[in-house]
Amino acid sequence: MSLSLNMDFQFTTSVEKLWTALTDSSKLAKWIADNDFEPVVGHRFQFRHEPNEYWDGIVDSEVLIVDEPNLLSFTWAVGEERHTVTLTIQDLGDGKVNLHLEQTGITNEQGFAGAKYGWMAWIDKLVKVLLEQ
Repeated sequence: MSLSLNMDFQFTTSVEKLWTALTDSSKLAKWIADNDFEPVVGHRFQFRHEPNEYWDGIVDSEVLIVDEPNLLSFTWAVGEERHTVTLTIQDLGDGKVNLHLEQTGITNEQGFAGAKYGWMAWIDKLVKVLLEQ
């Protein structure tokens, strides 16, 4: 079984500011986690979350697609779970931008619920990062 999470978020910002928030390592650290991300296809990187008793906090990733400023895709690997995250930016006009998030390869309902919960929390932080720019 493979589940896909699809979510859309609208922001009052520019495509360029949203792209920077998605691809600048220091900005990503403010809304997802510490990382060594670079927007270069083939670059391997990690998101480093706070570890707990169930998980070491490490997400191993590799950049798959960089189509500035429209699309970013990377792998998201934790334990045996191997997902693909794709972020697509669309200019809606009038200073509004849509971010479409797709996370594929989720193997169970618990993982699906966890991914949805995590992205909702991170998007709240992303809003703050966009306001700082």
